[in-house]
Amino acid sequence: MPFDVNSLENHWMPFSANRDFKANPRLVVKSEGMYCWDYKGGKVIDGSSGLFCTPAGHGRTEIAEAVYKQMLENDYIPHFQLGHPGSFELAERVSRLLPDPINHVFFTNSGSESVETAMKIVMAYNRANGQSQRLRFVSRERAYHGVNMGGVSLAGMVKNRETFPVTLPNVVTMRHTHTPEQAFTKGQPDTGAELAEDLVRICETYGGSTIAAVFVEPIAGSTGTLVPPIGYLKRLREICDEHGILLVFDEVITGFGRTGKAFASETYGVTPDIITMAKALTNGAIPMGAVAVKDEIYNTITNASPENAIEFFHGYTYSAHPAACAAGIATQKIYEDEGLFDRAADMSQYFLDAVWSLKDHELVKDLRGYGMMAGVELHHDGVGGRRGTQMQKDMFWNGLHVKFTGDNGILAPAFVAERSHIDEIVDKFRKTLDAHV
Repeated sequence: MPFDVNSLENHWMPFSANRDFKANPRLVVKSEGMYCWDYKGGKVIDGSSGLFCTPAGHGRTEIAEAVYKQMLENDYIPHFQLGHPGSFELAERVSRLLPDPINHVFFTNSGSESVETAMKIVMAYNRANGQSQRLRFVSRERAYHGVNMGGVSLAGMVKNRETFPVTLPNVVTMRHTHTPEQAFTKGQPDTGAELAEDLVRICETYGGSTIAAVFVEPIAGSTGTLVPPIGYLKRLREICDEHGILLVFDEVITGFGRTGKAFASETYGVTPDIITMAKALTNGAIPMGAVAVKDEIYNTITNASPENAIEFFHGYTYSAHPAACAAGIATQKIYEDEGLFDRAADMSQYFLDAVWSLKDHELVKDLRGYGMMAGVELHHDGVGGRRGTQMQKDMFWNGLHVKFTGDNGILAPAFVAERSHIDEIVDKFRKTLDAHV
């Protein structure tokens, strides 16, 4: 197949400058371990685990073989009043990693669907619990919760909202936690925990009994890695408890080892009521997401319905697809057998120190990071996001993939990375920066 503008035209690409891309496409034709290869034969090291979803590295044959075997045995069965063994095994494996009493897992096909599902679970729970007056959701500035209309309604990143004005009502936002004095903080900032008091003000303004849930990314990922201040998440938990509000952690990015523990809730010692996840659930091999809830939420919703009645009128055609479950089970086995979460914890300091070596570069405005995730914020060139967009393209042709949001590069290498890989990532990042001076 020729790779030119005409041959690429039929695919309307997501989150892409379609006209620009098709004029000079960046096509990947192979991936293995820490590397990808473009269609011209160039070798590209993956500095962002794709979109933060391949912590076990690319091309894991264990996952491919499990999916192949499953597709031959049972390619599809709907989960509406039917089931297959794989979904129950995967739910049990995921539950082992979650903090008690979060033991019930609802499968989706993406992080966006997970957020949408979590919002519906919150509504169903409050209705079943006789709390139907809880109509408000609280999110944060600079938040990203996917691209379905529920997630767009919760979004705090303007570009994800401005084209889609018909969003859900009754969404209130708190301030984000990044302040100027936190610049170049490695790990959790010492200052900023008081920003959790925004939730108190919202409760005082609207009434705590009218708020259904608070949605928070433990580390705000897509906006450029905003690490929570010490004590911030704990204080949110306390305020939610005081007012009977559900606390939802969106761990689509932080889930499955990115912070050095299975979930950021464990890392920061704060247990929410609901956790959303996706991406690394299957090591990115098959689209899949999930929502995990406390036992009390599951039991309240299921017990509120008559015997033999459907308790939660929600689901997707491909919920718990057999192939996705096979990929998820194989992925969880890899994480466990290879101790990849511990490996991420052990590699974190070297990774962060390497990223912080960029602090002296004149284009670098700020550095933020925790675990195996870091944000490199660049000074803009007069137009916000223009430098970052060009940087991502130039890095690719320089042999490095890094996801940029605006002028923020987000580094999140796979946990199988060696120190030499970290060095290569940071070296190519610096060399691309140098070319823009």
